[in-house]
Amino acid sequence: MSGTAGAMRRLEGKAALITGAGSGIGRACAQMFAREGARVALAGRRREPLDAVAKEITAVGGEAMAVTCDVSQRASVEAAVAAVAKGFGRLDIVVNNAGALLVATVTETSDEDWNRLLAVNLTGTFLVSRAALPELRKAGGGSIVNIGSILGLVAMKQRAAYAASKGGVTMLTKAMALDHAAEGIRVNCICPAIVETELVAQLFAKQRDPDALRRERAGQIPLGRMGRPEDVAYLALFLASEESAWLTGAALPLDGGLTAY
Repeated sequence: MSGTAGAMRRLEGKAALITGAGSGIGRACAQMFAREGARVALAGRRREPLDAVAKEITAVGGEAMAVTCDVSQRASVEAAVAAVAKGFGRLDIVVNNAGALLVATVTETSDEDWNRLLAVNLTGTFLVSRAALPELRKAGGGSIVNIGSILGLVAMKQRAAYAASKGGVTMLTKAMALDHAAEGIRVNCICPAIVETELVAQLFAKQRDPDALRRERAGQIPLGRMGRPEDVAYLALFLASEESAWLTGAALPLDGGLTAY
């Protein structure tokens, strides 16, 4: 997976853990990080898609391992981090990407749905970060990249639980950044608008006219299109690399201009 001849790859010698790595944004981050020299641990609940992404990476000369992990369960998270530390001998980068989505107002949200969204989106970010911090310290520092949402910065209708969970991720990012800056551990949050992922495709498929909804959502974005997983991966790569060495505690909108209004 060599880049330009003679050029130093941006994550050479680093080891990364990416949650929700079997599809969408997580998959794009894993592929891009591997191209830039990182050894990549792919975490998720279902083994089959993780193995498929690992195979894609190793087929072109990268190094990847698949780790089954439910980010909402402490024991599962701690076992996954231990497996990565053992497999790679170090951990330098964490991308907290695993996420769940719910389209509902507060009155339409069940206790179970509320608990599920907070467990995956917010508690999962907390559990993975807490488990990874000792390994990042051992490595002499590192970078945690949280995949939040513009709905952690602004709100929209029918996203009550989702916006609450992502708002929590925004503030957890800032708090961790302050707590661990002296250890050389940077923590930042990417806040994307709608991105063309499998999750979003499933959401659209349930609507009466998916194509019309897709055009409507794209039309709300000044740059005229929805995001692509690679758009997020490029920013994650920057935040994971030494190019962002003086950047921590930031929640960065990545939204085609949507929140510039």
